[in-house]
Amino acid sequence: MSNETVTYSLETVLTRIEGKIDSLQRDVNERLTKLEIGQSEIRGDIKALDSKVMEIEKRIDDLNVRVNISTNGFLGIVGILVTGILGILGKIVFFPNP
Repeated sequence: MSNETVTYSLETVLTRIEGKIDSLQRDVNERLTKLEIGQSEIRGDIKALDSKVMEIEKRIDDLNVRVNISTNGFLGIVGILVTGILGILGKIVFFPNP
């Protein structure tokens, strides 16, 4: 290796360093702005999804009410049929035809 001496003025070196720092700062600011915009878009999407989830929960609740009503009606009909069958069996067992 050869010992070469390169002479630059301190002012030139500092100017180049400051220019690079300014360039990096602008790049960081641009990225930060893009991140903030993306974050606000994500928040809007989350709010939209929350409203959709609430609508789905409401529909599920309505379906649960309908199923409960249908189940109660079905059990009522089954109860009446079982009572009728037991009544017929009781009549046949305890009061046979003479």
